[in-house]
Amino acid sequence: MTRPLLDVDGLVKQYSVTEGVLRNEVGRVRAVDGVSFTVDRGETLGLVGESGCGKSTTATTALRLEEPTDGRVVFDGEDVTAYDDKALKRFRRRAQMVFQDPTSSFDPRMSIGESVAEPLRVHGMRDRERRRRIVGDLLERVGLDAADVDRYPHEFSGGQKQRVGLARALVINPDLIVADEPVSALDVSVQADILDLIERLQAEFGLAIVVISHDMGVVREVCDRVAVMYLGEIVETAPTERLFEDPQHPYTRALLGSTPVADPRRRGRGTRLTGDVPSPSDPPPGCRFHTRCPEVIPDEAYDLDAETWRAVLNLRLRAASQGVDVEAVRTYAAADDGAEAADPDAVRAAIREEFDLPPTLPDARAEEALSGALDRIVAGDVDGAADRLAEAFPTVCRRERPGLAPEETDLSADEWAAIKSLRAWIATLVDADESAVTDRLERRCADDRDRDRDGIDRLAVRAAFRLPEPLSDSDAERSVGAAIDALLAGRADAAADELYEAFGPLRESACHLNRD
Repeated sequence: MTRPLLDVDGLVKQYSVTEGVLRNEVGRVRAVDGVSFTVDRGETLGLVGESGCGKSTTATTALRLEEPTDGRVVFDGEDVTAYDDKALKRFRRRAQMVFQDPTSSFDPRMSIGESVAEPLRVHGMRDRERRRRIVGDLLERVGLDAADVDRYPHEFSGGQKQRVGLARALVINPDLIVADEPVSALDVSVQADILDLIERLQAEFGLAIVVISHDMGVVREVCDRVAVMYLGEIVETAPTERLFEDPQHPYTRALLGSTPVADPRRRGRGTRLTGDVPSPSDPPPGCRFHTRCPEVIPDEAYDLDAETWRAVLNLRLRAASQGVDVEAVRTYAAADDGAEAADPDAVRAAIREEFDLPPTLPDARAEEALSGALDRIVAGDVDGAADRLAEAFPTVCRRERPGLAPEETDLSADEWAAIKSLRAWIATLVDADESAVTDRLERRCADDRDRDRDGIDRLAVRAAFRLPEPLSDSDAERSVGAAIDALLAGRADAAADELYEAFGPLRESACHLNRD
C-alpha cells in the first residue's frame, strides 16, 4: 500500500471569543479538535455529522483556506501546514473545493466562462482563446453546453450552477476535490444527476474526493469510507457498508436512525436524541456525546432502564445550566388545574412530565434522590437541586471517554484508551511497505522523541500515544512492547497481528454493553 494522498493528523482549529471595546478574549470555540483521517488516491471519503459539528471547518483548514491552530496536514508526502505562499499556490493546483452554496460562489459580474477560467489565469495561462477552449470542453463534460461560456450565473438553475462549480474545480486538473454539501439545495431528481456526475468524473480524472454531507443517503451512494463527526471530533471511521450495517458509536446509530425510509413499517424506529446540544466553546467533559446519548452508562448503584436514566440526566443537565424556569412551571401547573396558584405536588408532577420522568422511579434510592432534588426546585433552589442530582446520578461518560478493556486484563480505562489509539493508527498502515510505515511513524513521533538520540525509539512511540511504562498488566505490557518493536522495524502488519492476538477484536466503547 502506498502512502495516502491526504493525511490529516490531530488537526485543530479554534476561534477566539471576544467582548468589549478592546476585544478581550474570553474564550475559544473549538470548531475542530484533534481530527485525524486519511484519503487515498481515487478514494471517496464521506465526512458526516449534524450542522455545526465542524465538517466544513475541517475541510477549509485542511486545504489551508483557513490557518490551523495545531496539527499536521500532509499532502502527497509534504507538510501543507509548513508551506509558504509560493508552495501554497502550487498546492492549490492539486487540491480544490466545491462550496456549499453555488450561487454565492460566483461573481455575478463575470460570465460563467470567465469564472471557470479564472484558476487557469491565476496559475499562468495567458492565452485567452486556449482558456476558452478548455472551459468549453469542460462544460460539455459536466453536462452543459460549450456555448454557455458567455452566460451569467443568474441564467442557470441550482443544479446547473453546481455543475459549473465542479467544472471550475476540475479546470486545473487537481488530484483532490472537497465537495461541501454538493446536493443539499437541489431537488431529489437533480441530486441523483449530480451524484452520478461526481462518480463519472472521479473515474474519468482519477480523483480523490471528500464529500461533506449531513445526508446519509448521499454518503452511502458515493463514498468508499465514512468518517462521522460530532462536536469537533471524529467519533467513528469505517468502510461505508460496514458503517451502515454495523455502526459502533451511539451517535452514528442516531444519525442512521434519522434517515427517512420508504417502508412504513420501519418509520418511527429511529433513535430519539434528547438533552441539549453543547456549545463548541464549552464542550462537556468526558465523552462529548453523553449529554444527548441514549446509551449513556448508568450508575451501577441503581436499577433503572436506559430511557429513565436518560430522562434523569436531562433534568440534571438542565438544572446545572439554570434551564428550569420554576415560575413558568408554576404558571403551567396552575392553569392545568384551573387554580390561581399551583400546588407544590402539581409543580413536581409538571416537571416530571416535562422531562418524561415517571410518577415514581422504580428504584427506591433513585426516587429518594430525585424527589429531594425536585423539592429544592419547587423551593426555588435550582443550584441546590443541580448539586443534589450531580452527586446522586454520576456517569462514567462524564468523567472519561468510556473504554472497554478485556475482562481478563488489569488495564485501566486510560491505558486501554491509549492501546485503542495505537491500534486504530496501526490499522491504517497494515498493508504499507516498510518505508511508508517508517515515514508515518517519524511524523507521528516528531514532537515526542529525545532530541539527543537519532531516530525514534520505544519511548518516543509510547509518548506519542500516551502509553504509560510499564502498563499495569504484565501480559498486556509484553504484547504492546512486541507490537511497538514490530512497528519500529517497519512491520505494521506484524504489530497489528500482535495486538489482535493479545486483545481480540477492537471494541470502541463500553456503551456497547448496553446494546440489546
